[in-house]
Amino acid sequence: MHLAHLSVVNFKNISEAEITLAEKVNCFLGNNGAGKTTVLDAIYYLAFCKSFFNPIDSQNIRHDEGFFVVDGKFDFDGDTSRVFCGLKKGEKKKFSKDQKEYDRLADHIGTVPLVMIAPSDSQLIREGSDVRRKFMDGIISQYNRPYLDKLVQYNRVLAQRNAMLKYQWIERKFDDTSLEVFDEQLHDLGTKIHEERVAFLKEYLPIFSNFYKMISDGAEEVSIDYDSHLNEKPLIDWLRECRDNDYRAQYTTKGTHKDDLSFKIGSYPMKKFGSQGQKKSLVIALRLAQFDHLKALKQRKPILLLDDIFDKLDDQRVAALMKLVSEDHFGQIFITDANLHRVPDLFKDEDIPIKKFQVEQGTIKEFGQ
Repeated sequence: MHLAHLSVVNFKNISEAEITLAEKVNCFLGNNGAGKTTVLDAIYYLAFCKSFFNPIDSQNIRHDEGFFVVDGKFDFDGDTSRVFCGLKKGEKKKFSKDQKEYDRLADHIGTVPLVMIAPSDSQLIREGSDVRRKFMDGIISQYNRPYLDKLVQYNRVLAQRNAMLKYQWIERKFDDTSLEVFDEQLHDLGTKIHEERVAFLKEYLPIFSNFYKMISDGAEEVSIDYDSHLNEKPLIDWLRECRDNDYRAQYTTKGTHKDDLSFKIGSYPMKKFGSQGQKKSLVIALRLAQFDHLKALKQRKPILLLDDIFDKLDDQRVAALMKLVSEDHFGQIFITDANLHRVPDLFKDEDIPIKKFQVEQGTIKEFGQ
């Protein structure tokens, strides 16, 4: 599978672009702010029906314009398909495949398997648990649509239970019976979500460890722990045991919505003790493991987007990473860099299809044209 052609109109800082792409490596080179990352985000839209960076669709329309369009032609092992996304201000977003509009955007997720590595991935280490849960959920949802439905249902019931807790606390009318219905629903949904996350991590963690070793050349050991209340006892027990605390807090204090991942270097927290290069290596390994996991499940090589990945990596780690992604193990790759020569030089000895594009003030031109 690969993206053969990309058309963009009024998307962020790109007014208009038509790009024919290489099956293997595509480099977008230019100064910061020129529009390189916008190209990758347009491709991300075609896989996930939304921006990687800004979930508010209307804010992705180019300034002073009334709409945006992102249109891609994909080659799915010889079968060509067109994926279209368009938005007009004040109207509902339109998303279609082969001119058939989706009733639910969730039905498209997983059609174009894709993994993006970006500087914002550092949030996986430094930010709160919600970022790491979204990371897990985003991967699982690409190959397990019922899981996404369970997440939506769980969050809906959670919001209802929280509203009930707040109401009863304010009114001083405490009725445990009214919470039991929500407790049983949360227990059922939360248990299934927890089981899926455990199963995912069992397969995923060895892949992650292997990629980190390859990037770091075995310089250090890293690990990931899955922290969940459900590791200790059933959710229904927690909900009943913590009901008084929940009343006082006016929200549900225990459940899968509190799950987290703990990243460690040796036996110490990566957040506190890891160097910038080690942290960058960890998040890259997380994403490459995501790639391998999806590849195995979808029986198709995902598209790999590498946005400004060289910052904070030493030459040895950069070389190891480029050697990895140049192998046939990976499929189509998109790379951005402010250095016009670094990426082409890294691939100069590789016998693979490669295209280089210069991006400048929102315009995109292939080198040599």
